[in-house]
Amino acid sequence: MRFGTDGVRGRAHTELTTSFVTRLGRAAAEVLGTSTWIIGRDTRESGADFERALAEGLTGAGATVRSAGVLPTPALARAGVVHRVPTAMITASHNPFEDNGVKLFAAGGLKLDDATQAAIEARMDALVAPGSSESPSAGDTDAEARFADEYIGWLVSLFPAGCLQGLDIVLDCANGAMSEVAPIVAERLGASVELINASPDGRNINAECGATSPGDLAAAVLVRGADLGLAFDGDGDRVIAVDQHGETIDGDRLLALAALQLRDAEALAGDTVVVTVMSNLGLRHAMARAGMHLVETVVGDRAVLEALDSGGFSLGGEQSGHIIYRDLATTGDGLLAGMRLAQRVAESGRSLGELAGEVMTSYPQVLVNVRVAERHPSIADELAAEIAAAEATFDGDGRILVRASGTEPLIRVMVEAPTTDQAAETAESLAAVVRTRFAG
Repeated sequence: MRFGTDGVRGRAHTELTTSFVTRLGRAAAEVLGTSTWIIGRDTRESGADFERALAEGLTGAGATVRSAGVLPTPALARAGVVHRVPTAMITASHNPFEDNGVKLFAAGGLKLDDATQAAIEARMDALVAPGSSESPSAGDTDAEARFADEYIGWLVSLFPAGCLQGLDIVLDCANGAMSEVAPIVAERLGASVELINASPDGRNINAECGATSPGDLAAAVLVRGADLGLAFDGDGDRVIAVDQHGETIDGDRLLALAALQLRDAEALAGDTVVVTVMSNLGLRHAMARAGMHLVETVVGDRAVLEALDSGGFSLGGEQSGHIIYRDLATTGDGLLAGMRLAQRVAESGRSLGELAGEVMTSYPQVLVNVRVAERHPSIADELAAEIAAAEATFDGDGRILVRASGTEPLIRVMVEAPTTDQAAETAESLAAVVRTRFAG
C-alpha cells in the first residue's frame, strides 16, 4: 500500500493490516520525530486494533504516545497545533466500516507533503528489507487524554456568544466521530439541536447517513420544521447542508456562501478561493460575477491546503464538503464550516434556501464510477481523443473530467452540461469506453 489522496486506506485486516500499520508508525516516527505523538480514531470497530498497532510502531521507534480516543480529524489536527507534536488519525473518512486507514499530520497539525510521504514510504520499505534492524527502544503509552474539550472550547471562542440563538438545527453525525462534539458546540452557541445518527456501534458509521447520504437529514429537517441541517462524514472533516425545504446544499454552494461571508468581513485574502477540478462550472461563473478569483487544484484537501499556503489565501474547499478556513485551521473542519454557515443564516435574517439559491446556479453534473482492476493515473491522457470529441459537442458550455480515484480502484467520469440528459448520455458513453478498455 502507498499514500493516496489523503493518507493510506483499505479494507481492514485484509488490504490494511496491523503489521503494515505498525511498520507505518515506526517509519513515521523516524521521519517526523520520536518525541510525543497523539493518536485519535473514528468509531469503526477496527479502530482500536489499528490504534494499538500504530502505537506499537511509534513506541518501537522511541516515541511517547498519547491516545485521544474517538475524536474528529479536525480536533486531532487542532491538538497538533496546540501541543506542537505530530498526530495520527485512524479513519477511512466517508468509507464504510469495513475500511480503515491512517492520516498523518506533522507537528503543528500540518498534512504531509509529497516529499515527506515518499520518505516515510522509503523507510517502510527499508524496514522489511533483508537484514534490516527491528530492535525497538522502549517508549511509553499514556492513558487516554481528553483533547475534545480543547477543541470544543477553541471552536466556541471563535464566535460571538449566543450567535445562533433562535436557530433550530438538525445534526447528522454519521454515527461517527462528531457524535459527541458537534451538539455541544452548537448548543453552546445558542442553537436548538436535534441529533440524528449519533449512536455509533462500530459498524453503522456512514451507513446510509451523514454527508454522503443526507436523506435522513432532509426528512428530519422537514418533520421538525428546522431552519437547516448539517451532515458530517465519519471523521468530521467535511459537511453537507440541508435547507429548510430539505434541499441539499453541497460543498460548492457552501464554499460560495463562505467566500461572500469572508469578503463582507474583509477577510478573504486576495479575493481568491481555492477549488478543485471537481468544482461545478456554476461556482466558477458565480465567483467570476462576484469579482473573485479562483485557483484550481487536483482533487484532495491536501492539494487545496498546499495552494492556500503557497498563495497566502484564506479559503478553499471541495464539492464533497471539505471547507478549509486557513486562517483558523490546518485541515477541513465540518463543524467549523457548519457553524459559520449557521451564523450567516442567523445574522442575515434570511433562510438558508434563499441564500443558497441566489449565490449560484449549478450545472447538471453526472458522475459515473467504473471499478477497475488497477489504477490508471494517466487515464485522461489515455482517453484524450474521446474526451475532446465529447467536449466539442458542448460548444464551450460544459465540462468533462476523467480521473483515477486517489482512494479506491475506480475511474471517475464526471460530466457537466446544460441539461441533465446531455450530461448523463455523455458520461455513460465515456464510462462504456472505460469499461471496455480497463475494467477487466
